[in-house]
Amino acid sequence: MAQLGTGLSAERVRANLDRVREQIAAAAARAGRDPVEVEVCAAIKYVPVDELGALADAGIEVVGENRAQDLEAKVAAHGERFEWDFIGQLQSRKVKQILPHVRLIQSLASDSALRQLERHATRDTEVLVEVNLAGEASKSGIAPDELDAFLERAAGIVRVTGLMTMPPFTEEAEASRPYFARLRELAHERSLQRLSMGTTQDFPVAVQEGATIVRIGTRLYA
Repeated sequence: MAQLGTGLSAERVRANLDRVREQIAAAAARAGRDPVEVEVCAAIKYVPVDELGALADAGIEVVGENRAQDLEAKVAAHGERFEWDFIGQLQSRKVKQILPHVRLIQSLASDSALRQLERHATRDTEVLVEVNLAGEASKSGIAPDELDAFLERAAGIVRVTGLMTMPPFTEEAEASRPYFARLRELAHERSLQRLSMGTTQDFPVAVQEGATIVRIGTRLYA
């Protein structure tokens, strides 16, 4: 997908955000949850720097970027208007570049990145560990049976507060449910509070299964 074209309006984004929040509220109600427990992280990989102001004007508070270089440019232009998360594949050589700009890295998934965090992060640096629940070779993530050992290695280096996953792509939101349910179980068993799961295609199901962060992109901008 190419970058979004010019003309992104705060009014359109606000209307889309309202609809997303309505769906979150409905999904939370079905699960007996409070919708305030669910944070919308706007995925901005394809949003140009000069369009980000419309997101702030629309009431978006948290944004997630996939690429380190774009993160730097966007923070330089709009740094005070958002809280910034890193949601893309975390390359070890980019860790030092990313750290000064983000409140949360959602995608820690390798020992090489962890070694760089040991060099450049503090023990208060907050991260989520990405879990590859489907074992897809094309995706990064820690295998579930390796999670405990990885968390042990991360202890004392950074503050792991939750887990993240990307289930196999599907047009049917219900197909993602088993992956979301499994991530919730893994987090609960380890007393981890944050669950980043669910995107435009399946976020209501993710909310029903316990998501505390949903990563929404095109749904906000269409």
